Amino acid sequence: MMNCLQSWPEPVVRVQSLAASGIQAIPERYVKPPSHRPLSNSDFSLPQEVNIPVIDFQNVFSNDQRLREEALRCIYRACSEWGFFQVVNHGVSHELMKGVREIWREFFNLPVEVKQEYANSPATYEGYGSRLGVEKGATLDWSDYFFLHYMPVSLRNQNKWPATPASCRELVAEYGREVVKLGGKLMKAFSMNLGLEEDFLLDAFGGEENVGACLRVNYYPKCPQPDLTLGLSPHSDPGGMTILLPDENVAGLQVRRKDSWVTVKPAPNAFIINIGDQIQVLSNAIYQSVEHRVIVNSNKDRVSLAFFYNPKSDLLIEPSKELVTVDRPALYPPMTFDEYRLYIRTKGPCGKKQVESLKSPSPCNEC
Repeated sequence: MMNCLQSWPEPVVRVQSLAASGIQAIPERYVKPPSHRPLSNSDFSLPQEVNIPVIDFQNVFSNDQRLREEALRCIYRACSEWGFFQVVNHGVSHELMKGVREIWREFFNLPVEVKQEYANSPATYEGYGSRLGVEKGATLDWSDYFFLHYMPVSLRNQNKWPATPASCRELVAEYGREVVKLGGKLMKAFSMNLGLEEDFLLDAFGGEENVGACLRVNYYPKCPQPDLTLGLSPHSDPGGMTILLPDENVAGLQVRRKDSWVTVKPAPNAFIINIGDQIQVLSNAIYQSVEHRVIVNSNKDRVSLAFFYNPKSDLLIEPSKELVTVDRPALYPPMTFDEYRLYIRTKGPCGKKQVESLKSPSPCNEC
């Protein structure tokens, strides 16, 4: 298996270069099957004003018990009913959020030969990339990205982070520190809402020094036929949770809500939080990871930063014994995050088939 992850199966095409070439029609490799295209009838079955919950996070630690309890209730409902929510007043500097987003936009506007120095492979994904999964001939998404490791510190190699623009490495390090702090606070809230000790989920991830954290900066170029493709195919995130810094000027993220897709309208200076498969497993499916996808735009490109907060890669993850009862038996077998994400690196985005397949002996082989 690992041999097939050492290199891409065919030459990698940079989507940004395709978009800049002035093409009027996208290559066939990016055209989605009709049922997977973003403008199917089901996309319009929910009212346009529906949005994911927005939560004032400072109230979670308020001295006012009423505010604190209401904020925790809102987070619980969001985790169990939506799998997604936005947080405002989260403690991360708005200037830092703006600065790190702009520095990455500068990176993607550099000449392709400069970016190509950081070209990645599927073995770790670290670096500059343009596809997920190693299946030859797969339908591709309309996006480029840069992926880097932040934690554990042993995996952090700043030489693999962009040296240009000049302040990129410094900003990424500062941003990572602040978002990891926010992640720890969110984990406490998630644990308390499950009736567990506040450090339970963090300890299950390996503790503060051992959690895995990585950043994927997504670049979605303008697309001449946005109705035929997607910036990112439907998937649930395989890790613990994702802390997303969206592009406030261009909507693109869509969240599955029953049989429909809700386009997320970013709140000013907010992070978008979503539950990943590992927290779904630990909570014995009380919390839900939810399918989401990204649509693209014909007039504007889009930049977003997805910070993945994950368990230590070699720890067994299984439903919390406190949440397993006769009426609600353990839904998932023990599995390390390394074992779990190897599938994702092979197949690429696969809806929720991977986590749902754990409930039965049948492998996820229908992607």
